[in-house]
Amino acid sequence: MRKLLAYPLTCIYYLFFGFFLLLFHPIQWVCFTFFGYQAHKISVDYLNFFLTHCLHILGVRFSVSGREHIPENAPVILVANHQSMNDIPPIIWFMRRCHPKFISKKELGKGIPSVSYNLRHGGSVLINRKDPRQAVQAIKTMAAYIEEHKRGVVIFPEGTRSRTGTPKPFQTRGLKTLFEEAPNALVLPISVNNSWKTLRYGKFPMGIGAHITFTIHKPLKVNDFEIKALLTLVESTIVNAVVNE
Repeated sequence: MRKLLAYPLTCIYYLFFGFFLLLFHPIQWVCFTFFGYQAHKISVDYLNFFLTHCLHILGVRFSVSGREHIPENAPVILVANHQSMNDIPPIIWFMRRCHPKFISKKELGKGIPSVSYNLRHGGSVLINRKDPRQAVQAIKTMAAYIEEHKRGVVIFPEGTRSRTGTPKPFQTRGLKTLFEEAPNALVLPISVNNSWKTLRYGKFPMGIGAHITFTIHKPLKVNDFEIKALLTLVESTIVNAVVNE
């Protein structure tokens, strides 16, 4: 019965999700072209507010703990486990104080209304996964950017999402590069729970009734740690708060 109900709800969800992507694409363009970064940033924040709340159509609830740990006016490396595409809009909305940017595969830089425009113009970087040298240079560029502008970058060290909620081992090369190139940054570990349940059946129908939680842990200053120890600490902090129900 639950899965049967998911079919019509998913149709309604995708209708609203697509509507907001199409609506905010020209809004982003106007904001960026005529008013600059700050106006564009606000438009992206509210795009992700609406994308996040579209999930309520599927009976999804959100809980966020540790908001008091979100830094402001500081370079921040937001490190999270990755369970589904539905991790991303809530992170952008709930962590908007950090101006979160992304290290994203280049394929996402075109063809997706609103999303591709933001990735190209909002401060994120696009990497070619088949070209490690280009990828490392892009990550270095991002590290310099967050240090200079006191903004945040989101990284999912698992590389790909966990389809069952159980965290995959962290691939630490990109994270290590960020630590090395942004020594003044704060690392903000984030544990995501139950986002995977929105895709338990795949993209159609979507799962309904999930309670997605975000646990924001205390920030860690990069230059207070030896990098190898920091990598281990960040991974264990995140993983230990992931509950695979």
